[in-house]
Amino acid sequence: MTPLLLASQSASRRAMLTAAGVPFEATAAGVDEEAAKASLADLKARDLADALAELKAIKVSTRAPQRLVLGSDSVVALADGSLLDKPTSRDEAADHLSRLSGSVHQLWSAAVIAEDGRPVWRHVEAAKMHVRPLSPAFIDHYLDMEWPAISGCVGCYRIEGPGAQLFSRIEGSQFTVLGLPLLAVLDYLRVRKVMPS
Repeated sequence: MTPLLLASQSASRRAMLTAAGVPFEATAAGVDEEAAKASLADLKARDLADALAELKAIKVSTRAPQRLVLGSDSVVALADGSLLDKPTSRDEAADHLSRLSGSVHQLWSAAVIAEDGRPVWRHVEAAKMHVRPLSPAFIDHYLDMEWPAISGCVGCYRIEGPGAQLFSRIEGSQFTVLGLPLLAVLDYLRVRKVMPS
């Protein structure tokens, strides 16, 4: 069986698939995410994550017909419904962390598998993230450790590293927080005989 094609260069998504024993190759999706988000601005967080994952999967699938292509995306939604994007500067990351401090937000992760240029499977999961109160001194210390590595992370955290210190509690799958609803993906890959059942 031809290996899965991951439409992402995300280190955490590649690490999850590798650790789970999934045969895959990775390629950049080549999607202009800012333009896509602007055109999808009216969508709720869940649907935005799903639409962006589908866009990535389909874009790569049209270049690689007859391959199973996995697209994925994550969106952070604050309690007031506003969305956080990846920070573009250390100052913006500090602002994001201040907004998250002492509150609960949802992180949506979506996965879409496309074949022959069309989606054939999708799954979206949410994790509820309880951020403890963060002092300005802690935020500065945290960014000394993690910036610029977290510049590609919505929510400004990598829970597999120092980002774990931001939270008092997490409700949901660690895989979802890392950016991929892995267990559901594995189920579908078994159905498609990419993985042994």
